[in-house]
Amino acid sequence: MRKRLRVVYDNEAKEGLERDWGFSCLIESGDRRVLFDTGASEAILARNMEKLGIRAEEIEIIALSHEHWDHIGGLSAVLHPDVEVYIPASFTVATKKRIKRKAAGITEVSGPTEIIPGIHTTGELGTGAREQSLVIDTDTGVGELVLTGCAHPGLDVIMDSARLFGELGGVMGGFHGFSQLELLKGLKIIAPCHCTVHKAEIMAKYPDTAVKCEAGLEIEI
Repeated sequence: MRKRLRVVYDNEAKEGLERDWGFSCLIESGDRRVLFDTGASEAILARNMEKLGIRAEEIEIIALSHEHWDHIGGLSAVLHPDVEVYIPASFTVATKKRIKRKAAGITEVSGPTEIIPGIHTTGELGTGAREQSLVIDTDTGVGELVLTGCAHPGLDVIMDSARLFGELGGVMGGFHGFSQLELLKGLKIIAPCHCTVHKAEIMAKYPDTAVKCEAGLEIEI
């Protein structure tokens, strides 16, 4: 099934949307909606969603990459009684209680897990800031696309973990300080977002496959 990814929150934004330090991306697969991360500000997330025609109650699942505020700060704008929230098991008790007060359910993730058909989590990775990424099947011949929050465990580690689900065709999200740019060679989609330190170098090195990431970006896979 074809999927559409829409960046809702990023350090950069298309005209008419607000930019801010943080990240959030909506994945649409048929009539199913999965929101990955929620940015830093509840108000900015809510306003960008309104401008993009996204209603919180239509979101079936929220997957949070890690517990840093620029990825969970907007959570209250999208929590509702029918949503399931997938979080790394290492989240603090306080955050888990906060989610449970306002959400229908909470799933604590340790290892690789299917979220819905065609979308998996890598499971918790890393030894410092524990983080999960999503691996998304594509119907366009691209291969698996990895969606990252900040890539604290290392984008190379995340990419290797994602290959469990099939041939890797794309990476999107925050790459943090990842500098092994040669590892991106051969990918069909490269979208460095949010905290990516070497964004300019990536865009210059891969002009045919790198995509400018900003709130309002849409990618169909």
